[in-house]
Amino acid sequence: MVTRVALFNGKITTNVPQQPEVSAMVVADGLVQQLGTNDEVLAAAGPTVSTIDLGGRRVIPGLNDSHLHVIRAGLFFNLELRWDGVPSVSQALAQLKAQADRTPPPQWVRVIGGWNEFQFAEGRMPTLDEINQAAPDTPVFVLHLYDSALLNRAALRALGFDENTPNPPGGLIARDGRGKPTGLLIAEPSALILYSTIANAPTLSREDQLNSTRQYLRELNRFGVTSVSDAGGGGQNYPDDYGVVKELDDQGHLTVRIAYSLFAQKAGAELNDYQRWLGMTRPGEGSNLLRVNGAGENLVWSAADFENFLQPRPDLRPVMESELEAVVRTLAEARWPWRIHATYDESIGRFLDIFERVHRDVPIDELRWFIDHAETVSDTNLERIQRLGGGIAIQHRMAYQGEYYIRRYGIESAKRRPPLKKMLAMGIPIGAGTDGTRVASYHPWTCLWWMVTGKTVGGTVLNDTGDRLSREEALRLYTRGSAWFSSEDDRKGSLSVGQFADLAVLSDDYFAVEEDAIRGIESAMTMVGGRVVYGTGDFVSLAPDTLPVSPDWSPVAKFGGYDNSSPSPPVHAHTPVMSADGRVWETGCGCSM
Repeated sequence: MVTRVALFNGKITTNVPQQPEVSAMVVADGLVQQLGTNDEVLAAAGPTVSTIDLGGRRVIPGLNDSHLHVIRAGLFFNLELRWDGVPSVSQALAQLKAQADRTPPPQWVRVIGGWNEFQFAEGRMPTLDEINQAAPDTPVFVLHLYDSALLNRAALRALGFDENTPNPPGGLIARDGRGKPTGLLIAEPSALILYSTIANAPTLSREDQLNSTRQYLRELNRFGVTSVSDAGGGGQNYPDDYGVVKELDDQGHLTVRIAYSLFAQKAGAELNDYQRWLGMTRPGEGSNLLRVNGAGENLVWSAADFENFLQPRPDLRPVMESELEAVVRTLAEARWPWRIHATYDESIGRFLDIFERVHRDVPIDELRWFIDHAETVSDTNLERIQRLGGGIAIQHRMAYQGEYYIRRYGIESAKRRPPLKKMLAMGIPIGAGTDGTRVASYHPWTCLWWMVTGKTVGGTVLNDTGDRLSREEALRLYTRGSAWFSSEDDRKGSLSVGQFADLAVLSDDYFAVEEDAIRGIESAMTMVGGRVVYGTGDFVSLAPDTLPVSPDWSPVAKFGGYDNSSPSPPVHAHTPVMSADGRVWETGCGCSM
């Protein structure tokens, strides 16, 4: 039997040029069936159709994050204390102390990225002394984006780090005058030291991983996210580490659509990975909620130009060309789309040399391959991407690293990083996202706010008015734009007849609130395929019951996820504070502007 629901009395943004806003719609069998006025829709619906009064609220197509590490994040969400959005160092340390007191051994307290010092009212990092005072006995690991981590003394003991512990390749263990580790780990330039260290901490049981993933998906639904392109991750092995999301899909518990890319795992053996995976699966395989997208974002480790603007741009080794071409040629011949991490224009240029060589033999201009990030991409390389039929998935990493970028390259260089207006004018496919949960927060409204205002989370204005996007442009990138990257723009990204009924009923009108209030928006009700997956206030009775968090000592049970209590950027007093330069904590305000 087809389930039909009429939603009325709303301001429904459709992303359909011929009918950009309506007041009512009918959803049937998971799809949009009808759009129109309240009278038209209710008259056609009839007395047997369920109705939902939107109460005059703004409705948008469900948000689609074109670059999120959702599968990995789900496996660990219940273990992590999130400082995303937390407005002060004092509150962050109070949460750390409270969580340390309730975390049983041998578990750690983990703060895994998604924040920086500029979001805090104090405008500084917490110190190692403060972290040790807050948690003297429970191991603590605090990840600062992808440039450094702070470990307390208990964590150093648990890891066995002492004066005899050597620096790992691509990383630095900070030491005191006697050679003993201080607790500061520095990615110089590789982030391997950071994620290999936290990999030593205990993980969750399978049952708790299932719960953790459901909690994280609900957190995304809280902000109106209904779709994600998963970018894989180091240590995220296929098919073993996809078992949890596959089980949730089989059980009908997924509340976000996931299109996932397969990330090469072992340096030097990437081609073997892809040759094996090409025999196991194919793009598009799966369900409407969980499906294979392609390869990436890591195709070969020698092509990784790490996104740490506190460090100089890394030079990719000469071996990169031969390794990457072998993988790309294999993918192109198999008609597999790919995504590739590329922060710097210099890297993009070398990658495009390879793609052009492959294209001469095996056309790639209809594969929907794309570049991830592209903060410093040049006009010349944008033209090359366009000629090859590629796209660009952009994220709000500059909202979290803008001050660092300015320190190294200057404010003029920062103004068009990435050059969104130029990309749009050229007609290159663009999808918006976050790159959560480590190098930036998973919070979609920070990304939308950054595209509209040009601000960092610390309040620094990066972009001139002419280089910022309108609210309509930004929303299109986060909906219709992102759907291109999973080859699903024929079924999602707009609320048009025949497309998935994926939508968010907003707490506040995105098009009417003042700019800084955009970050404070949440979803009052989220639908995926016409099914209510999240609801608060007037819509709470329509939503599924809230799932208890397990284990019960989880930080999520006490603190939840993103802290949305202070959406406006802080106003820093420009007095000397502690800030990171990638090697030591130095005195000096990092706000820059």
